[in-house]
Formats: sequence, structure tokens, C-alpha cells
Amino acid sequence: MCGRYVLAVEIDEIASLFNATPTQAVEERYRPSWNIPPSTDVVAVRTGDSGRVLDTYRWGLVPSWAEDPSIGNRFANARAESVATKPSFRSAFRQHRVGIVAEGYLEWRTGPGKAKEPFYFQPRAGGLLVFAGLYETWCDPRSGADRQSPLRTCAIITTEANEDVAMVHTRMPAILSPDVLDVWLDPENDDYDELEALLRPLPSGLLKFRRVDRRIGSVVNDDSTLLESTEAEPSVANEQASLF
Repeated sequence: MCGRYVLAVEIDEIASLFNATPTQAVEERYRPSWNIPPSTDVVAVRTGDSGRVLDTYRWGLVPSWAEDPSIGNRFANARAESVATKPSFRSAFRQHRVGIVAEGYLEWRTGPGKAKEPFYFQPRAGGLLVFAGLYETWCDPRSGADRQSPLRTCAIITTEANEDVAMVHTRMPAILSPDVLDVWLDPENDDYDELEALLRPLPSGLLKFRRVDRRIGSVVNDDSTLLESTEAEPSVANEQASLF
């Protein structure tokens, strides 16, 4: 699974890196954060009519057919193995794919005394990560003609853990490399076998990780000191490591 992640880079830098145009919504709502939880606005890149667009979505996908948006609390993540067929996600998989931008993500492992120990995963060579994601637009069916603004939500797709991540957890986000990002984002791409094949574990050695401050377990804590290492963990080196 993926339940917390980090993005504290300035929005102009993100837009430049992805050659994407920021929407007014992302410019108004984006706030750097070292402890991003579900149910908050997150930044994602998608393909628009005139190229890539950087936009915001609430993390926790609400299917278009849902009667109540609270269902999004259950859908922060979508499993790669069933995303193409599960009713909650299959429409978004076919039509509404995004890349969710992150500097790194958090995962927890049960330590001595059953205490949960947080670990921070980030690109070994620096830069950013892009998680394969889905989005939906939901309108309240009870609001009739006087509908409120549509709610735009998203989910992060997860896959089996690679050799490095498996030291901490059995799942990891499906991370997209630069050479396949446009394939994933292309709204005209209906080769679903090709798209599912992109949702594989990242090769081992491209991420590094470390144990970090347990204060990150509370969403009220949000500053860079949360990511200070408490004890380094070994991971496999890969000198060819390069993401975004």
C-alpha cells in the first residue's frame, strides 16, 4: 500500500520538469508537505488538449457512480492486479490516468514490541517519482440542477514490492519511468494489456530508504525534520539509477 508521501518542491519547478502547464487550482491549493495523507489535495500530471497539465485531486478516489463521497476513504490505493476489472476503478483505468508526483513515500514495518517503524523511500539518484494513478470526477446526485462544483479525486496504484521494498512491506506504488509516462497518460491509448504491463515493480536498486522519526505517524506533524534518519537500512546499489 501507500499511505503517506512527500512533495515539497516548488510548483514552478515541478511544472518545468514535466513540461506541464499548472492549472489555477494547483497554483492556489498546492502547499509543500513532508507528510501527505489521504483525503488531502495532491499534485498530478495528465495529458490535456494542448499537452501536459499539472492539476490537483483529492487523494481517495470517488467513483462517478457513488452516492456518497465518503467511499473515497476506502480507495486511496488501487491494486495493479485488479485495477482493470474492479468496478470501482475500471472506468478510470480506461479513461482517466494520471501520474502522481512525489519526492518519496513512507511505509511502516512492525518492529520490536509490535511498534510501527516508519521508513522513507526516495530515488537513489535524486529527483522525483511519478506514481501511476487514476482520477474520477464526481457530482452529488442529490444536488439536482443546483449542482456544486464537481469533486475531482484520485488513487495511487500499487503493485508487488521489489527486493528492496520487501524488507519493509509487501506492496509498493507502481512507479513510472520517464520513457513510459506519455504511454500511461495518453487518453487515446486503449491497449489495456500494454497499460497493465507498466504496473510492475520498479527494478531493485533504484530506491534508497531509511528509518525516520515516528512523529510522522501523526498527520498534525509536517516539517522536514520528520525525514531525518534514525538508522540507515541497506539497499542494493544500481549505478544506472535514473528517474525524473
